[in-house]
Amino acid sequence: MQHILSTYLFVQRKLTPELLAQIAAAKFVGVEVFCSRAHFDYASPEAVRELGQSLADKKLFLHALHSPASRDRGPTREGGTPLSICEVERVRRIDAMDEIKRALDVAEFVPFRYFVQHVGASREEPDPRRLDAAFSSLEHLSLHARNAGVTIVLENTLSEMGTPAHLRTFVNETRLTGLKFCFDVGHANLADGPAEGKLSRSFEPMRELSVTSHVHDNHGEKDEHLLPYEGTLDWAEAARLFVTAPQKELPLVLELREPAAHAAAEPPAAAELLEAARKALDKLEKEMNRAG
Repeated sequence: MQHILSTYLFVQRKLTPELLAQIAAAKFVGVEVFCSRAHFDYASPEAVRELGQSLADKKLFLHALHSPASRDRGPTREGGTPLSICEVERVRRIDAMDEIKRALDVAEFVPFRYFVQHVGASREEPDPRRLDAAFSSLEHLSLHARNAGVTIVLENTLSEMGTPAHLRTFVNETRLTGLKFCFDVGHANLADGPAEGKLSRSFEPMRELSVTSHVHDNHGEKDEHLLPYEGTLDWAEAARLFVTAPQKELPLVLELREPAAHAAAEPPAAAELLEAARKALDKLEKEMNRAG
């Protein structure tokens, strides 16, 4: 199993060559880079070239980019004006698509395979106008991505528009060709319904089109992005899903959140976080070997 890390773990920091070197030293072979300009300025040719050179130097590959969720302007933080492909107002929707295309254009200099995209923010309900907006946006963005050699993958999220069932219905009804899915197992653990079989119920609508994943844990109440086995997620069930996915060796992308620093304590060092992340993936790999 390839060990792939989402740089969301370090979204509060600038993605530097030194940080990528530490990721490689922790035996990760690839990364999914989270597109927040304070973290990685995807619109800067210099930053993109530096990323490509650093990845080559450390023998890391760029597995995916995660679409920007906001137009951030803060110096070292995720946040800012939300970006949504479901904006009903045409001017705001075009503005969001323009920003997303700037991230997709990274592929011109640093090739990557997948572009992870959310459908609908937490407060956006799936009314017909928003669905039409999402269709219009993805029709345009899919063409842009295809020209760049990239596949857009829709991630199941906590919004009504981002549930697995809704995403599959959306793809079926719009007949947008080329769209695939990113199965987020942590978000699946937060879905409504009985705990037993919860992950399977979420995965089933996405199974056929899932080509990558996000791996993290929580306690079933909020999106904590914990290490596997630190929450309540049924990892034995998750392992069975991963090994029986139609795509052999579904890429597992560890998507963690850096622990918040307390007033009396410094946040853990990057090397310490990466070591814990690698060990968690090692444990999941053993679980998958048993399941397989």
